[in-house]
Amino acid sequence: MRHSSGDHPQGEVGAEDVGRARLYALLARLLASPPASDVLETLTRLQGDGTEIGQALAELARCAADTGADRAEDEYTVLFYGQGAGGELLPYASHYQTGLLYDQPLAALRGDLADLGIAPASTGGEPEDHIAFVCDAMAGLIEGRFGAPPPLAAQQAFFDAHLAPWAADFFTDLESTQASPLYAAVGRLGRVFVAIEAEAFKMAA
Repeated sequence: MRHSSGDHPQGEVGAEDVGRARLYALLARLLASPPASDVLETLTRLQGDGTEIGQALAELARCAADTGADRAEDEYTVLFYGQGAGGELLPYASHYQTGLLYDQPLAALRGDLADLGIAPASTGGEPEDHIAFVCDAMAGLIEGRFGAPPPLAAQQAFFDAHLAPWAADFFTDLESTQASPLYAAVGRLGRVFVAIEAEAFKMAA
């Protein structure tokens, strides 16, 4: 997977970038809330290949086939909300970078969102540095949801500021969870994808 934004006229999104945006959007959807039956059914149709990301997609499809909506909801709740004392994971940039919530990484993200003209319609009561929101914002940047797609350098600046410092650690923790095979597969996909993104940005620069 490579970054192709620089290869297309202003405002046009290349096929590779459409694929990138879809992966970010998929991660955002699965991390924002537990998947309903129709989403799980869609996941079972994901196609893999011999690449590392293809294998991660195939594993997610297998796990989705073995997981019902009720189970997925239970596993999501245990992972991210727990039983009144917090879940196993806190999916926030502030937590991963400073050990606190509502800290400087959230303020920095809000500033960059404002500069980019991105006003969250709803975060479900969550701060904007939730991993699902940041992945969705990245998807929106790539596909031009907030206006013309920005140049690759602007995408890289957002990635470097708001995903690179912590997303790999979060996805590694999610992949290691014992609570949910489905979300462990989501963690694997996220870990592999952000590593590919980081390397591709480095090569493009």
